[in-house]
Amino acid sequence: MQLYSTNNKDLRVSFKEAVFNSLPADRGLYMPETIPVLDPGFIRDLHLYSLPEIAFTVAKNILNDDIPDSDLKRIIDDAMNFEAPVVKLDENIQVLELFHGPSLAFKDFGARFMSRVMSYFLEAGEKELNVLVATSGDTGGAVALGFLGVPDTRVTILYPKGKVSPIQELQLTTNGQNIRAIEIEGTFDDCQALVKLAFNDPELKAKFRLTSANSINISRLIPQTFYYFNAYAQLQRQGKHEVIFSVPSGNFGNIGAGFLAWKMGLPVKQFIAATNINDTVPAFLKSGVYQPKPSVQTYSNAMDVGNPSNWVRIMDLFEGDSSELKQLLTAYTFTDEETLKAIEEVYHEQAYIMCPHTAIAWLASRQWLRDHNDETAELVFLSTAHPCKFPDIFPEAIASKIVVPSQVQELEGREKLAVSLGKDFEGFKGYLLRG
Repeated sequence: MQLYSTNNKDLRVSFKEAVFNSLPADRGLYMPETIPVLDPGFIRDLHLYSLPEIAFTVAKNILNDDIPDSDLKRIIDDAMNFEAPVVKLDENIQVLELFHGPSLAFKDFGARFMSRVMSYFLEAGEKELNVLVATSGDTGGAVALGFLGVPDTRVTILYPKGKVSPIQELQLTTNGQNIRAIEIEGTFDDCQALVKLAFNDPELKAKFRLTSANSINISRLIPQTFYYFNAYAQLQRQGKHEVIFSVPSGNFGNIGAGFLAWKMGLPVKQFIAATNINDTVPAFLKSGVYQPKPSVQTYSNAMDVGNPSNWVRIMDLFEGDSSELKQLLTAYTFTDEETLKAIEEVYHEQAYIMCPHTAIAWLASRQWLRDHNDETAELVFLSTAHPCKFPDIFPEAIASKIVVPSQVQELEGREKLAVSLGKDFEGFKGYLLRG
């Protein structure tokens, strides 16, 4: 597998180099030189395969033998050891639950695969791998659990102080061992900017072997395609063959993986980008002007991104042709007030509890159905996190019905291990250099 930079299509690097470097020196993002189209027979027969079997076939095709089959299968079987069920809620609307992994968020797909790929590529005697990751909520917890105890790696997680939920913060800050957490006096965008600056700092690059665990890393993006194929397999078992995906969108890695799956041959009729009031992409689709803006804090904190990094990948897939993209992508924006109303409505009507991110995807699904008279496609919205991670969002009547998984209960009472820094790069750089 060869990859290029979105800022330089003449550049070529191996998958291993892209995994460890994360970002090209020109500050673009890595993209596959070629995107394979899967055998139509495989797509037609997806219903015959399990999630690990689907994941292996997809990964094998896109990686193009960079990892031998036996090793790749071992990585997949170890990483994808949990379910991602499609649950029917209403006529023509189903929810894809992606929170059954160890950190209770969809980020487990990317983080577990990436950590095992990095461990596979690390060679004895090489310099310790320093993983930097910015999180607006769930990425940090998934990365922490994915890399916890992995030899010859050190993980530094940056998160915006006071802008993640209490459970998310526990998942970030109570691990110890090779995981350390920094609370930044700023926003997620500030955290993300610090990580990007670190990758381009000559002194840090000379002293450390730096890589990223954010969705800017191509090894995070690839495994997120797996659950789109797996969702379609489940629809096939129901006799459904047309699908529309509604995706909670913040940094646009999740829906970017959906577009990659579509490029590989998954027959998706439409994608819906569901955002909170951080609406940079919906505004672009309306005006044609892409204008990043400072992020605003909302109840759906993992989507509080004003300058989504992965948008450049989506535009690259369409070779910059926004008119073609708009035929496949619809976007809707919703407020915190609308989010809370949606949570209560679905609970009272369906006895189903959604996290705030999931609620926004449900709202977008309902809005799309109102805007289009289409009874042929099945609409699947993605549930990206377990509702227990957001206890302060729900009314007491709903909160009392949430079953808290055992791995969350075990976090309570643990000591918080985190340092506080400002959003200036020199302070962050100094912290890294001090070790």
